[in-house]
Amino acid sequence: MSSIVAVGSLAFDSIETPFGSVGKVLGGSANHFSLSASYFTPVRCISVVGADYPQTHLNELKSRGIDITGVKLSAGKTFHWSGKYGYDLHEATTLETRLNVFETFVPEVPDTYKDSEFLFLGNILPSLQEQVVSHLPKAKFVAVDTMNFWIESQKDALLKVISKVNCLIINEAELRQLTQTHNVVKAAAQIRAWGPQLLVVKRGEYGALLFHGKEAFSLPGLPLSEVKDPTGAGDSFAGGFMGYLAAQKQATPTMATLRQAVVYGSVMASFIVEDFGCNQLLKLSKSQIDTRFQMFRDLTYFH
Repeated sequence: MSSIVAVGSLAFDSIETPFGSVGKVLGGSANHFSLSASYFTPVRCISVVGADYPQTHLNELKSRGIDITGVKLSAGKTFHWSGKYGYDLHEATTLETRLNVFETFVPEVPDTYKDSEFLFLGNILPSLQEQVVSHLPKAKFVAVDTMNFWIESQKDALLKVISKVNCLIINEAELRQLTQTHNVVKAAAQIRAWGPQLLVVKRGEYGALLFHGKEAFSLPGLPLSEVKDPTGAGDSFAGGFMGYLAAQKQATPTMATLRQAVVYGSVMASFIVEDFGCNQLLKLSKSQIDTRFQMFRDLTYFH
């Protein structure tokens, strides 16, 4: 199996939903992605934390096979996001964002990471994403995530990054915003024209869509009886998706492998929404993951 370099935030989240609230739980794109992917393959993390970040969690990351050589410890406080969800749980209302040490974060790629063949660029400034790509020339499979803020304010820089990656992972509303196209099939063709031959569209509780060249695959969301907090579901999906791909060691994944990866990404996302923060990702077993994979298979099978 191959290592994945993951770039993003290690953060604190304060979350309120109709099903409860928590203050300063562990969150951030690099946390959710790295923990999810670690069930499939080794992960190398690039991020920054403040002096208030718990050493116990850094130890937990290391115990999961996550290399934190690329995590900087800076004076000051860790990135802290506060948000609130309504009953539909589709989109959070941001109550407060304190960037803290993340405001001046510039990713640095350790020499020990430079042989990595897989790279996930979490939601950070597009120019920083591009910088990381340039420092990992051996990466054969690069995926990028983004958000509406960068689409609005940094679109040219974002398109430059997108042209250099293999895969764009994005939610449905942001895909329409980026391409100025309502039809998802036409939007996928536009993405392909910009460079990436692979597009993954995150659709929340409705599942995910995969476009590979001119082929497509659709997976529904798994019906769950317990959903508390959707924060981090997209990054957990990306972790399961890329973790599975890295474990297969295919320089050019087949469509069959990509379909399996979408299912594993959805499996990992289905776990994280059942509790607040990273709680679920810290206590899974391989048998639980395999059982839920079979649930997806049973859900979608027909004669």
